[in-house]
Amino acid sequence: MAKRDYYEVLGVSRNASEDELKKAFRNLARKHHPDVNDSPDAEEKFKEINEAYSVLSDPDKRAAYDRFGHQGVKGHNGGAGFETVDFTDFADIFGDMFGFGGFGGRSRTASRNAPRRGADLQYQVAISFKEAVFGTEKEIEVTKDETCPTCGGDGAKPGSSPKTCPKCQGRGEIRQTRQTLLGSMVQVTTCPVCGGRGKVVEEHCPTCGGRGKVRKTRRKKVTIPAGVDDGTRIRLAGEGQPGENNGPPGDLYLLIRVRPHKYFRRRDNDILLDLNVNIAQATLGAEVKVPTVDGDVMLKIPPGTQPGKIIRMRGKGVPYLRGNSRGDQLVIVNVTIPTRLDHEERQLFEKMAEKMDSEVLPQERGFFDRLKSVLGG
Repeated sequence: MAKRDYYEVLGVSRNASEDELKKAFRNLARKHHPDVNDSPDAEEKFKEINEAYSVLSDPDKRAAYDRFGHQGVKGHNGGAGFETVDFTDFADIFGDMFGFGGFGGRSRTASRNAPRRGADLQYQVAISFKEAVFGTEKEIEVTKDETCPTCGGDGAKPGSSPKTCPKCQGRGEIRQTRQTLLGSMVQVTTCPVCGGRGKVVEEHCPTCGGRGKVRKTRRKKVTIPAGVDDGTRIRLAGEGQPGENNGPPGDLYLLIRVRPHKYFRRRDNDILLDLNVNIAQATLGAEVKVPTVDGDVMLKIPPGTQPGKIIRMRGKGVPYLRGNSRGDQLVIVNVTIPTRLDHEERQLFEKMAEKMDSEVLPQERGFFDRLKSVLGG
């Protein structure tokens, strides 16, 4: 059977770069290596892929192949075997697939007994709207692992001590030599007896049952800064799970949940408030009491105020988390129309109606666009 074109084998164009060749080779080698592919023709396909890459990855061989085809590389070990391939590529590929240590037993796996950072924890904290604005201090309960006070963390019963694991001889890992198409490879796996610790406990600590850690719930005061919003995460460094093998502890993240307010809404660092005024106050103007997060404040309603008018109260919003300034409070004025009138009120409105223009005009679009932008949508 005639040999396939090497570029076709690797699935690349004839002007493919070195990086493109290497990427194609790595992907195909992972897919067709006989140790991971059970197809009857996997070995032949793998040899074909290797042969194509061994030629095209060498500039001189590639030039000869481009000019004369398969005939041009007959004298250059084309298809002669695996000795022409850069084994660095194979070390990366098969390290990903099998976790082997390397050719000739050289380990590429980090020590199982190396220090490892502890896991992060998350705790949800519910606060009020005003607490989110001004900040607060909360007491929370956090449950996490701590070093066992009885055994000191080794998991052994007092008076005894952990022994070297007989399975892995204290290495925490098992190495198995495998013969493959590439020669001798070493596959490294975590020791199933000691779980990678290199030590086994024959007499377990009665307090922790051999874990070396116990679960403890402790109360802790935490500070919530002013200006947090719903969904804010606050990181408390080193307050998470303890590390393994003297590794650093993880972090504790506080997830802030802000309860909705009866009157106020929030848009970034501004506070929105809908305010109802009667038709007389809107027409003649008035000074009304308005709630803010700082307390009630007198606000002037200008004469002739239209429904939807926005009055900005500077500095009455939410503090910025990074900075000393605050947002504003935006008061959206709504004019209430009376639904029930007594005889005297009706006469007054009838007199007003006689003097008012009865022409009906469409509302300008600009008003609705402005209101929509203020309300955030």
